[in-house]
Amino acid sequence: MLSVLVELIGGLFGGVGYSDTLNTRKIDRNIERLNECDWFKKVYEDKKYHRLFFVNKRVRHYLQSTVRIRRIIRSDKAQKKLLLLLDKEIKSVLPSTKNKDAN
Repeated sequence: MLSVLVELIGGLFGGVGYSDTLNTRKIDRNIERLNECDWFKKVYEDKKYHRLFFVNKRVRHYLQSTVRIRRIIRSDKAQKKLLLLLDKEIKSVLPSTKNKDAN
């Protein structure tokens, strides 16, 4: 709850406010920070997940929060939550891929 307030207040003072658009530079910077962690580097380089970091809006939105990234770096629980999101998004993509292969 507190992190949400901090993120919102930070956005307001940053002149951005709340927006549905994604800040590509911020996301890429946050991915670079996560890549300093060995566990994340393995996930990022895994072909199964790699594409999600570039094209999946939910994953990119999740990685846009600097507060969340700090928490992911420090907390095993937050790392597991990120992995659950990645797995969920992979599963949502796979059925559409299978349908294309069947045709």
